[in-house]
Amino acid sequence: MSVLLIEAFYGGSHKQLMDLLQEELQEDCVLCTLPAKKWHWKARTAAVYFMQTVPTSTNYRILFASSVLNLAELVALRPDLGKLKKVLYFHENQLAYPVQKCQERDFQYGYNQILSWFMPEHKLAHLEKIIGVKRNGDAYQSEGLPGQQESRALGGLMKNSNVHFESGLCEAQPGLCTTQHEGLPSPLTALARLNKSEASESTNPCQEEDKQHLTFNLCNILSGRDYQQRPLHIAWPHRWEHDKDPETFFKVLLKLKEKELPFHVSVLGEAFTEIPDIFSEAKKALGSSVLHWGYLPSKDDYFQALCMADVVISTAKHEFFGVAMVEAVYCGCYPLCPKALVYPEIFPAEYLYSTPEQLFKRLQNFCKRPDTVRRHLYKGETAGFSWAALGGKFRSLLAAEPREDL
Repeated sequence: MSVLLIEAFYGGSHKQLMDLLQEELQEDCVLCTLPAKKWHWKARTAAVYFMQTVPTSTNYRILFASSVLNLAELVALRPDLGKLKKVLYFHENQLAYPVQKCQERDFQYGYNQILSWFMPEHKLAHLEKIIGVKRNGDAYQSEGLPGQQESRALGGLMKNSNVHFESGLCEAQPGLCTTQHEGLPSPLTALARLNKSEASESTNPCQEEDKQHLTFNLCNILSGRDYQQRPLHIAWPHRWEHDKDPETFFKVLLKLKEKELPFHVSVLGEAFTEIPDIFSEAKKALGSSVLHWGYLPSKDDYFQALCMADVVISTAKHEFFGVAMVEAVYCGCYPLCPKALVYPEIFPAEYLYSTPEQLFKRLQNFCKRPDTVRRHLYKGETAGFSWAALGGKFRSLLAAEPREDL
């Protein structure tokens, strides 16, 4: 095992990347993690923890970690790791990360990133060399995803459907309607291509399993109504935290509700210890418009939910890439993103909005004519985000030997 993978916050996109690399490298790597809880504490103490728990080995050649870890501290505590080629992956910029309310920024976390920045030979905060998109922070994990000509998920997932995944193919069962617009794929096809086997369970004793078991029941959701007659289905697949600006999102939805416009919403993101008050308030206020509320641990259920949505919304205040938005586009959702951060470099102009009022007007029109979204073919480029496009470049990055002068 020549590659040492270290993740101090093993959850979300951090977990996606590490699991994919572990699956790719198989026996040639060892993965050391801490659970995705209490982020600030992990940033301050992870180096001391990994100093004690990372196995000593003369076979290591490369150390790959995310910037939650203070790499400078770890190398000082474990000189044997200092000799390795080091690759550091930045999921966010702590010097620009939004602070809650009016509290003063704690600069120690940005300072940690600066110290870590000086350590490795390779910093993957900006992935121009890997996928040609600037300021990418999150890594996309799925292999064999449909390209831009196959991104509209329509029709097909009817009341009595069964989905079978074999050899990467999706087979419709008897009685399953697969009607779709000309040139557009069935959502079953898109979902099958999104499906990827789960990584093996971690043996890290510090990790805890998610005790909340939620499933996405298509039978309850579809209820036999004609697809084109259903209200607009809006998805919000983001972490339930302040940097994703849920207040703006729910304010827009409540305005739609006030105007008595028909829509459904699925709030799919993951919640942590502190949940903004707006979530409980919005759930109550939205009432029957809520189709699904809560995190879906099953990847299949999650992609299934995205395949059933029409529009995916981001209101983020801080974003290096946005895995959830790209995943939703692959599943056929029409994206609406702020005209800021990294989004203009990924999504064409028609999918961007400048103000909450613009977002409201776009959704207002879609609520009145949901068929315009369902017939839409995504106009952006998506193929470059698949593992088929990225895998070889990551393999090359992790195959090089350390410098001889170390």
